[in-house]
Amino acid sequence: MNAPAAPEPRAAEPRAEDRPARLTVGVVGAGRVGPALAASLRLAGHRPVAVSAVSDASRRRAAELLPDVPVVEPARVLALADLVLLTVPDDALPGLVEGLADTGAVRPGQLIVHTSGRYGARVLDPARRAGALPLALHPAMTFTGTAVDVQRLAGCSFGVTAPEELRLAAEALVIEMGGEPEWIAEEARPLYHAALALGANHLVTLVAQSMELLHKAGVAAPDRMLGPLLGAALDNALRSGDAALTGPVARGDAGTVAAHVAELRKHAPGTVAGYLAMARTTADRALAHGLLKPELAEDLLGVLAEPASGAAHPADPADGPQGDDR
Repeated sequence: MNAPAAPEPRAAEPRAEDRPARLTVGVVGAGRVGPALAASLRLAGHRPVAVSAVSDASRRRAAELLPDVPVVEPARVLALADLVLLTVPDDALPGLVEGLADTGAVRPGQLIVHTSGRYGARVLDPARRAGALPLALHPAMTFTGTAVDVQRLAGCSFGVTAPEELRLAAEALVIEMGGEPEWIAEEARPLYHAALALGANHLVTLVAQSMELLHKAGVAAPDRMLGPLLGAALDNALRSGDAALTGPVARGDAGTVAAHVAELRKHAPGTVAGYLAMARTTADRALAHGLLKPELAEDLLGVLAEPASGAAHPADPADGPQGDDR
């Protein structure tokens, strides 16, 4: 009888020779992301040695998550660290990289890592020309700036972009932080980031608006009411996609949707544009997937075709000069 085949090695587990050596770590920009990543790297055996922070809030974050790590200027961070995390806003990243390279702060062989979702490794070209090793490691996670962020990195997906010869090292760093590497091509980074923003950032806006409306409707604990509902909706959507669509738009209840719009115009005119836009998109997807019956769609789409500005429904003079949707 043939002996059983040896088990296949885990695809995400890097070989020993591909693991990064223990590194000194520096952070340029102590926002919500950088200190959490550095703290995670410390748990993996790396050594944070320097952080740059300007505002009082960033200094407090650094002190909480990276105690005893000195706060220094960005150039000094690069002088001390083998691995440098550039965790600054997207729009500031290109200028920062160019400035560090032009002033000679970048050292050959130094790992320069940015955490922007928008950019791939190409934005680090000035540092690469100076001899650095460029990596783009974007955690697909929302950050609070507290110690809870370190725990949330366990199982978090990271969008990874790097030169092919650095791919295994980049993925190994992600795994050491407890994350799951997901390779994103350089040219796909803006679309990848737009997808995450559409799902996560806009979700926060929608939930906050929903809680405000429930409060106006007299609900004492909107968060407690929404928690189970939104948790179930998210789980269903992740499992089933468009098949999870429910509610008056997917059912074609034009009268209910019209009542919604009227109430929103009266009590929260600033939400009307978003409601109409999302309802139109929901109707399109429900139609395409056979959930919304075509014979019910005409009246519904007529309701949703109303201008968000409410030209057909002037604001009450008591609402003041803001109008309906500003």
